Amino acid sequence: MKLLAPAKLNLFLHITGRRDDGYHLLQTVFQFLDYADEIELSAREDGEIKRLSGLEAVSAEDDLVVKAASLLKQYTQTSYGVDISVNKKLPVGGGLGGGSSDAATVLVGLNQLWSCNLSISQLADLGLSLGADIPVFVYGRAAWAEGIGEQLEPIDLPENWFVVVHPKVFVSTAEIFSDKGLTRDCEPFKIARFLEGYGSNVFEPVVREKYQEVAKALNWLSSYSPARLTGSGSCIFAKFSNKIVAQSVLNELPSRWFGFIAKGLNKSPLYTSLEKEM
Repeated sequence: MKLLAPAKLNLFLHITGRRDDGYHLLQTVFQFLDYADEIELSAREDGEIKRLSGLEAVSAEDDLVVKAASLLKQYTQTSYGVDISVNKKLPVGGGLGGGSSDAATVLVGLNQLWSCNLSISQLADLGLSLGADIPVFVYGRAAWAEGIGEQLEPIDLPENWFVVVHPKVFVSTAEIFSDKGLTRDCEPFKIARFLEGYGSNVFEPVVREKYQEVAKALNWLSSYSPARLTGSGSCIFAKFSNKIVAQSVLNELPSRWFGFIAKGLNKSPLYTSLEKEM
């Protein structure tokens, strides 16, 4: 089974408060991109879970794809195992949700491959125990999100073309979350206000100050179209009227950075690829 694990963008990202357990309360909008990691799953009869390829910098036992497979196996008590191969295309630590997306694709794919017959909500609940971003990838719909990112309401958005730039620096999410300058008391608002154009990314001022290369990339991309950070960075994005215009901007990208163009999607490419495998 060959499946896609797409990138996501946070079209805005606010922090509205904090739970007693320390988790930040968020409001954000997730939209998928037609740019994805590729994951191949092959069932094993011996019950072993093996990662054949993936990020060499991450040990297999610490890899979210292995953790997701192990969690599903434990929950369902299946006798099957799996060989997992990951072709990474999404920059690591870029705010595009690559690790969470990979884990969600493994959960959804193995639910079919192992004939577990769990519901999407059950898979999302399992995924939430591994990461707050995983449920949106499991549900596979562009969504308005609240709570810690797990309270999701499907939303239909314009499927714009985006230029996405990775400044080739790693932004520590923990460092940014702990920064005293981070705005944590945004006034909650409704979807209608977002659709009118309201919303920003509260991490952006902090990341700009701490990571000069991100600030330079934001300034460069904003000279073509208003640019924004996704997640806590370090990737940034800007929307364009069509693919040709987006490609023309990407052609001007300074060589020290990595970038790509992609179309925003309301339905996850995971489910498009799953339908082809069924």
